[in-house]
Amino acid sequence: MQEPREFDAVIAIVDDDPSVRKALGRLIRSAGCKAETFESADEFLKRPLADAPSCLVLDLQMPGLGGLGLQQRMAELGLEIPVVFLTGHGDIPASVKAMKAGAVEFLTKPVDEQDLLKAIKEAVELDRRTRQQQAETRKLQRLYDSLTAREQEVMQRVISGLLNKQIAGELRVTEDTVKFHRGNIMRKMCADSLADLVRMAENLGISPERPSAP
Repeated sequence: MQEPREFDAVIAIVDDDPSVRKALGRLIRSAGCKAETFESADEFLKRPLADAPSCLVLDLQMPGLGGLGLQQRMAELGLEIPVVFLTGHGDIPASVKAMKAGAVEFLTKPVDEQDLLKAIKEAVELDRRTRQQQAETRKLQRLYDSLTAREQEVMQRVISGLLNKQIAGELRVTEDTVKFHRGNIMRKMCADSLADLVRMAENLGISPERPSAP
């Protein structure tokens, strides 16, 4: 089986200079990535994000919507893709603003190829981890949604540290009923232990605090 190349990912390049787009595209493809080039922010926004680890190599100064404006627009639209800024007109305030808004790196033209590839690799790995975490959360949400309303009530109390007897008292059921529900919860959530179940709940944003009695 062929080994994956080091930067196996999709890299979007947004720059109004065609010579820059061509050079960056050639460099990125040589590193094993797929390169997609766009001459403007508006053109980039019209295409859906790639369903693969990705990053955006973005020019700061462009006609129309500039790099910082595109970064802000992406945040408003919920488009999550790491950004590496390139500019021939960079200054400290612009770089600080870009980094505070989540940019991975801010490089000036002419950019050192190794510095750019290093920044791209960092951005791709960040996106890869984010995608893995999101996939795990979606999976856990489907498992949690498979629980009945009563099982969800029991789970909220289990992760808050209540004993079966205490849960039975709060829900006005028998301990055997609580044990039955706990067994179903562990099976449906594919949890191997209480600690595993607590970790899953934290991932889903389910508070471990003890719920008030009904």
